[in-house]
Amino acid sequence: MGLEFTDLGGKSVIFLSIKYYVLLGDMEKEYAIGIDLGGTSVKYALIDNEGVFYFQGKLPSKADVSAEAVIGQLVTAINEVKAFAQEQGYKINGIGIGTPGIVDSTNRIVLGGAENINGWENIHLADRIEKETGLPALLGNDANLMGLGETMYGAGQGATHVVFLTVGTGIGGAVVIDGKLFNGYANRGTELGHVPLIANGEPCACGSVGCLEHYASTSALVRRFSQRIIDAGISYPNEEINGELIVRLYKQGDPIAKISLEEHCDFLGHGIAGFINIFSPQKIVIGGGLSEAGDFYIQKVSEKARSYAIPDCAVNTQIIAAALGNKAGSIGAASLFFK
Repeated sequence: MGLEFTDLGGKSVIFLSIKYYVLLGDMEKEYAIGIDLGGTSVKYALIDNEGVFYFQGKLPSKADVSAEAVIGQLVTAINEVKAFAQEQGYKINGIGIGTPGIVDSTNRIVLGGAENINGWENIHLADRIEKETGLPALLGNDANLMGLGETMYGAGQGATHVVFLTVGTGIGGAVVIDGKLFNGYANRGTELGHVPLIANGEPCACGSVGCLEHYASTSALVRRFSQRIIDAGISYPNEEINGELIVRLYKQGDPIAKISLEEHCDFLGHGIAGFINIFSPQKIVIGGGLSEAGDFYIQKVSEKARSYAIPDCAVNTQIIAAALGNKAGSIGAASLFFK
């Protein structure tokens, strides 16, 4: 609100004016529900088109029970957010859902490929959710939507060409070209964790052999470290063998941890070099628990990747840690409903 003075034929007239552009800014704000569905939990939130969270929740996904049980959990989560939005007077554009597996080209049907959810194939999920909740719904592969979230609101901001990798139990990824997700024909591509790394290598869970995921995931790091300490007759009776322990031992100078983590960075660096040579992105964003281990981890992976990539392909590429943590999937899912 402000005062404006205008001279009308020698008379000074005072107008009381409201700065309407502030109100317009509020009017243009959009809201959507973002859901990140995993094998263990359903993370859900109400998010606006600037990436601000207004409500967050988490439920067990019941992925080991049945597809119907999972859908029931999704509906419970959505109704919780709807009740909050109604109380606050927020209008919800729709529901975006990030799901493991392959989603059809209409972004409405889960075709399959989600080994961590029982019976999660040929599910007309968007139709079911719309029927149960009365809101529009769209789906996307979970890793793709994490990558979209990081590109729009996180570490990839300002770049139009981004490769996103999440390194955890497996390796998922997303490719953003000219600011848009690239999924291959009919949404069947960008399974970055399953590019072949080792010819005639060990069997991968996907049914192939020698995949990047089988050698460079956190699970692979733990598996290979565990075998080395067994061979060396070493045990950690009061410790869970996980990525966090290995990083801690590495920082303490433990030789087996050092060999294992160096090997992991080498495997991952090889895979990333391939993505640099193919896509020459502005940014490669690495997410997952290990990416939060400290600057040394991203630096080591980056050094390995650059040593294997063609220099002219890598000249514009920055390799960085993800910024949004476990919020990336929800933000990316919600963004399916932002203009």
